[in-house]
Amino acid sequence: MWAIVERPLCSAYLLEIADTVTAKVEQIRQLLKSIETGDPKPVLVVNEAKYIQHNPQTHEGSEGLATLFARLAKTQPRVEMIRGFADGDYVFAHMSYDFSSPKVCFEVFRFEDGFAVEHWDNLQEQAAPNHSNRTMLDGEQTLDDLPATEANLARVRAFVEAVLLDKQIDRIEEFVDVSGFAEHNPRLSDDLTQLKTELVPVGASQPKIDYRVLHRVLAQGNFVLSMSEGYVEGALSAFYDLYRLQGGLIVEHWDTTEQIAPTSQWKNNNGKF
Repeated sequence: MWAIVERPLCSAYLLEIADTVTAKVEQIRQLLKSIETGDPKPVLVVNEAKYIQHNPQTHEGSEGLATLFARLAKTQPRVEMIRGFADGDYVFAHMSYDFSSPKVCFEVFRFEDGFAVEHWDNLQEQAAPNHSNRTMLDGEQTLDDLPATEANLARVRAFVEAVLLDKQIDRIEEFVDVSGFAEHNPRLSDDLTQLKTELVPVGASQPKIDYRVLHRVLAQGNFVLSMSEGYVEGALSAFYDLYRLQGGLIVEHWDTTEQIAPTSQWKNNNGKF
């Protein structure tokens, strides 16, 4: 990650890094917006010869992105990037879509030699506000605390491994600011009681929310995204969780959960993760 590059962190170099990061995020913003506009120019950021698609429901190589996006634009979709971040060669974004119905999505792109060459995503139908009257998209958007990027990434990784994977539910307060926590999951609330209940196995049964594998953690400043898989009520699912940290504690959380289709239904062989 760029925060640990071993070279003098002079102000000019930091500005250069910031400009590069901003440019990557903006390129992805324009790329995804072209689904709405049909503009073919933003698609040039993608190296289609190397492009690896991890959405199991999307064919690979059967249709150029510019042609695909132009076709989708005729359906009058709506596309908005709510939050966008960069971690080294990766850009990760929190998106609002409307393809016949409102949806929330996390998009992740990997860059190589200045071009996007790999893509992951996780999509969920947008639900009504939760019991704390928070939506899946509202809340803080300001990127802050860049020097703490690595520490925040490590903190979220430790939380996922200890609490979500190892089911050490009693340790949740070590990682979460209980008094100031804001929850955006549509089924939960700021009160952690329900979350704890759904993470705990009932007798010999697996928990309602059962994290099994952590695949990737990405971070910029006070925002950290984890990409995991597991089960929701027995169905194999992908979990994308976005956390905002403050003072080393998680203070806000957004997520999308998407059921993973059986491999017999996949349209490419690259895997969800």
